[in-house]
Amino acid sequence: MKYRLRIEVRLKPGHSDPEGETTARLLKELGYKVEAVNVSKVYSVFLEAESRKEAETKAEEMCKRLLANPTKDSYAIVIEEEK
Repeated sequence: MKYRLRIEVRLKPGHSDPEGETTARLLKELGYKVEAVNVSKVYSVFLEAESRKEAETKAEEMCKRLLANPTKDSYAIVIEEEK
């Protein structure tokens, strides 16, 4: 079966987000009433797997091995079956 993985990687609370801070500052300068901006990365991964469980296992492996730094990042995974 084919699956689409949506993996969002974001900084854990307490870690500096200079890109988000700069974006928030610039939006304020443009007149928007922004409190804060947090930047994250979203990966769309198309994967073949025998089951949803296998797709989930592979997604976890990808995050732990490459996509996320466990010291500073957290991540969320959404799995959708491709039609």
